[in-house]
Amino acid sequence: MLSRTADHLYWLARYMERAETTARLLEVGARTALLPAPSGGYRNEWEAVLQSKGTLDQFKEKYGETNQRNIETWLFFDAENPSSVLSCINAARENARVVRTALTVPVWDAINTGYQELRQLQRVERSKLMTSELTEWTLRTCHLVSGCQSATQLRNDGYAFMGIGTSLERADNTARLIDVKYYVLLPSLSYVGSGLDQTQWALLLQSMTAQRAFNWSYSGEITAQKIAHLLILNRKFPRSLMSCVKWTCDHLDDIAQNYSTGTQAQEMAHQLLEDLSRATVDDIFDEGLHEFLARFLARNAGLANTVQDVYLRGIPA
Repeated sequence: MLSRTADHLYWLARYMERAETTARLLEVGARTALLPAPSGGYRNEWEAVLQSKGTLDQFKEKYGETNQRNIETWLFFDAENPSSVLSCINAARENARVVRTALTVPVWDAINTGYQELRQLQRVERSKLMTSELTEWTLRTCHLVSGCQSATQLRNDGYAFMGIGTSLERADNTARLIDVKYYVLLPSLSYVGSGLDQTQWALLLQSMTAQRAFNWSYSGEITAQKIAHLLILNRKFPRSLMSCVKWTCDHLDDIAQNYSTGTQAQEMAHQLLEDLSRATVDDIFDEGLHEFLARFLARNAGLANTVQDVYLRGIPA
């Protein structure tokens, strides 16, 4: 497969996954903002969402005031925000258009229909659009594209590169969603372990559509340790860091087998998977959840850069 074709398929998948996570972050902020503020507490849900996306400074420079309406606009409709749902869907559709012959008709139709529907949403008066409607539309659109891809694409190199794009992006985004907890509670560590803390963990489960997965996997009350295990180390949960890294390894192994040669990217992915496999929840909390996630994000980003160098820019391993 030509590297430029692989590159477009890879970024198509990353942008679709990024759009979904931006919607999930918007939902996390909206749900958390509905919680009653504890006496003397520090409420920074929306800043936490922007901080986790790394766009807080850009947002403040453009909008100044941190309120829900401004953040909804920034995260969903703002074309100047490269991580907004609008920007991601537009970029995904453009990548799909360039390599349309590498996609099945259902995959292209799902992406193009989502693009057209989003253009219609832009014309609707903002006061008539609820946050839940925007997030539900995004999740539904992204799941439709993912389902068509899974059901109709040939399991060739193109499918592998879309899978790598999805798994790398999902790993990054899951870590950022978990890290919102750190930024929300940062100035008020006394709330860790409190009722507010547990409620925010439960809301994170809801926003990741993980409530039933949690109930099926763990008994007893909801605790930070159990949720961290589900979202980080549980191989059976499709959005966990462990599952994402495992899928990255699987797709890289498929490509290596097709060409009868291994690469540095494959080695890095398997090393990351091995390190995660040895980790325990106690280890993670002893290190510090935020510190663990920051380290994982850096390694995942390094792996993504190596994938770009090895496969998509034509630089030998």
